[in-house]
Amino acid sequence: MIGELMLTTGRTDANGAPILVQVDQVADIKAVPAASEIRRFDNQREALVSADTSGRTLGDVTTELQTLIAGRDLPAGYHIRFGGESKNMQETLGHMITALAMAVIFIYMVLASQFGSFAQPIAIMAALPLSLVGVIFGLMVAGSTITTLSLIGFIMLMGLVTKNGILLVDFANRERQSGLSLNDALISAGAIRFRPIVMTTLAMIFGMIPLGMAVSGGGAQRAPMAHAVIGGLISSTILTLIVVPMILSYIDSLTRRLARFLPKAPDDHGDQTLHSETQAG
Repeated sequence: MIGELMLTTGRTDANGAPILVQVDQVADIKAVPAASEIRRFDNQREALVSADTSGRTLGDVTTELQTLIAGRDLPAGYHIRFGGESKNMQETLGHMITALAMAVIFIYMVLASQFGSFAQPIAIMAALPLSLVGVIFGLMVAGSTITTLSLIGFIMLMGLVTKNGILLVDFANRERQSGLSLNDALISAGAIRFRPIVMTTLAMIFGMIPLGMAVSGGGAQRAPMAHAVIGGLISSTILTLIVVPMILSYIDSLTRRLARFLPKAPDDHGDQTLHSETQAG
């Protein structure tokens, strides 16, 4: 028994022998529940509670737990913090949002430099939100959820979706240089570029179908990426042929109105003067 153990008191008797006492003489020994281990995180005591998800997504479980925790009043000095896969998911989502923002900025910079305009890339990039509709619809139809790979697929769409708008706007610019009006140029671009746009889109969709049909093994984990890409391509291709020409016409109209209030370059005045002198001659 622990209570029968002998302890030295540090004192001696008259004969110089150390004085010993039993533990139960100086302490009360009781069996009480206690932690099997003491864990610390950031120099604070912590109690780790772990669990696995089965039949439900990690995001749904995390949201439900956060709702339950928000309705509880914890004692002073106590707080609940998520870790493990939930923490990794939140960090990954933050990195994905940063990557998505950088992709949009870089795409705009490239388009602005290639078209020599700050307004036309806006019409092309208007198709980006349209792809999000198809991404959500594709995931719902396939029964997939928003995962890291589906977010990667959405970022991939940033470059694929703008391809359709580039084909339309570039061909419309060439038609306008040949003397056509904006409306006629957009109609011609839609009619002539319709086939290349559909062909390239179908090629990418059929290339993603084998990945999207995977239902077991490692392929099942990558399937949501294919579902997101296929849905985004379908919606963006259909809506781009309608939305991009419409936005481009509005931007052109707005640019012309603003041009009246902006100072003109010296070359413009020179051209007008030369034109007037030619008419007078």
